[in-house]
This record gives sequence, structure tokens and C-alpha cells, in this order.
Amino acid sequence: MSTDHPRTGCPSTDRRFPRSVYGQGEEPDPRFSLANERTFLAWLRTALAMYAAAFALEALSLPSATGWRIAASIVFLALGTLSVVQAWLGWRATERSLRRAEPLPGLSTGAVLVVGIVVAAALVTIGLYA
Repeated sequence: MSTDHPRTGCPSTDRRFPRSVYGQGEEPDPRFSLANERTFLAWLRTALAMYAAAFALEALSLPSATGWRIAASIVFLALGTLSVVQAWLGWRATERSLRRAEPLPGLSTGAVLVVGIVVAAALVTIGLYA
């Protein structure tokens, strides 16, 4: 049996995934949820860029030492995976905060991503001159 949401009159959120997020608090302003979703998608685009960088380093014929190039590719693959994890966990934490009317969580992996990109770029540069 479906019940209507008390404030909006819309069907209950019992069927929305993940229940651990949608089963608590009140429905926030849709603009905030949509902004949170856009941020989620931006993290996924970042992950795709990191994966593309890793594959490009191996696909292109760069005049660099193989070991350095592989190390940079591994860093980019790790950063892409980290971005995917951040996308999901960040979306979930933000949506919960919105629903509970709590302060939004801070950025937890941004600094790691920046440092990782600098390290990968340094590895490529070292490989070009090694």
C-alpha cells in the first residue's frame, strides 16, 4: 500500500534507491537534489578523464621510459577509481544532509586528487627526460 508524502502529496519514497538515503528526513527542495546529482555526474566525468589519461599514456607512442609511463598510468587509474568512490559517497552524504536539514559535508578527496595529478604529471615528465 502506497501512502502519499505529507507535504507534497506525491507517492511515498519507499521504492527509491538507496533506502538508507531516501528513508530519512524530509524531501528537500528539488533544486538542491538536482545540484547534488550534477555534482555526482561531474565526479564521474572526472573519473572518465583520469581513465582516459591512463589509457592514452599507454596507447600513444611517447618518447618516455616505460616504467615511468606505467607508473603514471597506474596513478591515473587509481585517481579515476577514487573519483568514482567520491561520486557515490559524496552524493549519498550530501543527500542525507539535505534531507535531515544538517550542514553539508566538506570535500574529502579533492586534495588527494590534486596531489595525485601532480605526481602523475611529474612521473610523465621524469620519464620524458630519463
